[in-house]
Amino acid sequence: MSDPFATVVEALTAAQAAWARADAPGVGDDGFSGAALTQLNSAVARLRRQVDAVHAQVAARVAWASRPELGNAGLARKEGFRTPASLIAAATGTTPGAAAKLVAVGQATEPRLTLTGQEAPPRHPAVAQALTEGQISVEASAAIIGMLDRVALRAGREAIEQAEQTLVQQAVGLSLDQLAKILQRAEAWLDPDGVEPREEDLRAQRSVHVREDRNGLVHITAKLDPETAAPVKTAIDALVGSELRRRDDARDNASDDARDIARDPARTGARKNARGGADADADRRSITQLQADALATICRHVLGCERSDVPTAGATVVVRVSAQDLESGLGHATIDGLNQPISIATARRMAAGGGIIPCVLGTDSEILDFGRAKRLFTPAQKLALIERDGGCAMCGAPPGWTQVHHLLWWTRDAGPTDLNNGMLLCVRCHHRIHDDGWEIRIEGKGVRARVWFVPPRHVDPARVPRPGGRARFDYLAG
Repeated sequence: MSDPFATVVEALTAAQAAWARADAPGVGDDGFSGAALTQLNSAVARLRRQVDAVHAQVAARVAWASRPELGNAGLARKEGFRTPASLIAAATGTTPGAAAKLVAVGQATEPRLTLTGQEAPPRHPAVAQALTEGQISVEASAAIIGMLDRVALRAGREAIEQAEQTLVQQAVGLSLDQLAKILQRAEAWLDPDGVEPREEDLRAQRSVHVREDRNGLVHITAKLDPETAAPVKTAIDALVGSELRRRDDARDNASDDARDIARDPARTGARKNARGGADADADRRSITQLQADALATICRHVLGCERSDVPTAGATVVVRVSAQDLESGLGHATIDGLNQPISIATARRMAAGGGIIPCVLGTDSEILDFGRAKRLFTPAQKLALIERDGGCAMCGAPPGWTQVHHLLWWTRDAGPTDLNNGMLLCVRCHHRIHDDGWEIRIEGKGVRARVWFVPPRHVDPARVPRPGGRARFDYLAG
């Protein structure tokens, strides 16, 4: 039997070396090298995953030693705990729920004993290998295992085995929230007949509660199924995106003022007064506050139509479905900006409503190129880029928060207004790319092109490309 702590020792040694590099005097204002700290963070994260992988094995054995048929002779009962999860939670200082997840992962990734006493492979061997090698966390393992177990009977053994290998590969380097997007789409692909029942359950749970507390704050709590949420989220995202772009313009104006001060202080002061002063342009609202104000703006407009210039910038709800699924009535569809897939029946119903664009895929996509004939990207081009990028190609922000930017600048580089020279970016990522020296690469053409972001050397000395765009979160079904 191999030593499970060998990988832990190896990861610990790597983390210690990374600590020594990060602790050396660096070039940053805080005395540390940004690249060294990034490497240290990655090394510590890997060490944590390796330790958790060993703990999962221990948890599985604690659960076996505490199995119900042993009664009071079981390990947990003898130690004064009702369940093995309670014993583990007390030792680690976590919740029983977190300990139960550790047990479940350990049981699914530990070798099994057959009725004849022989050792059999783990129930989820691909997850077990990735967990042991420190590639994915216990939390990611639990999420993958939980989804696969839910659909195992309906999907079949072969499909589950292939999906497990695919999901493990896609999970490497993703946060748990990012992995959840892929798992939702994978579940819809593995169990298409289950999409509509799940959808009906979500629809039955939709609700809005409005109450006022003692301080005068009104609490609005909403739970919406994807079909109901789609127009709400799309409209709010469009208004928030409009405000974020206004802030960006204000920052650009402030930069212009700063550059002009040295040239002509009097003229600059007059221009500030004409715009109402720098303080008038300042907006410190958080994203959640912007969303609250956007909801109020929409409701005011609906109540009295007192303004006709609600800045939704032509925002539409886009429902995406393959031509084959649309024709057969099987499979599923997705809504831009939402993770939960919807049934074909819901996609058809939504497409019949106003302000909805059905995007039927499955044929060669037309390349919408304009060369140097137009400077601004058209709405049709932006929809095509939404199909490729899914929102901000770098951080995944909703499409309503983004604008199309030229990779080769229109003025400086004579860049064309073509899909392969365009990219959806939110304001923050746009500044991050230009200010920090990120490089962008696009492989392929049209809406099926792959987007890659190459970090500058001060972020990653090896400059390993990082995936961007919609492809990061699509389930790569075989």
